[in-house]
Amino acid sequence: MTVTFIDDRNIAAASDQFVSDELIALAEATLSAEGLDAGTEVAITLIDAVPMAELNQSHMGKAGPTDVLSFPLENLAPGTVPQPISAGPPVSLGDVFICPEVVGDNAAAARVPLRDEMALMVVHGLLHLLGYDHVVDSEAEQMEQRERDLMASIGLVRP
Repeated sequence: MTVTFIDDRNIAAASDQFVSDELIALAEATLSAEGLDAGTEVAITLIDAVPMAELNQSHMGKAGPTDVLSFPLENLAPGTVPQPISAGPPVSLGDVFICPEVVGDNAAAARVPLRDEMALMVVHGLLHLLGYDHVVDSEAEQMEQRERDLMASIGLVRP
């Protein structure tokens, strides 16, 4: 798997330093658990609140920053594994943008460790790339159960 990790923040408080190796390993474990090929590509970018608010407004029509946004390259059904083309390019799933500032606020409000909440955002964002959603209650239940299963597989409890 190729997980491209980009920390594109201007503000990086000492308390929210994230180890890229940990997030990459989590992303790889999640993609592997979902049955994706070793040639799969994905990008995870940490951004500040202002650019996240701009993305949220322009793509979701919502004001203000959010914790995570995903931009899949394919419209997959949940649980569907995209198949690589023989002798073709690797499967590229898309991009996940995470705003640690919002994630930190959510972690504090939920009284959970910041690292656990960041782990959830990585899993959550990747599941969106794989067709999972939470607009409808039944879809939300399916996505949350998959999040719980994946988090448990790496020794974490879904916050």
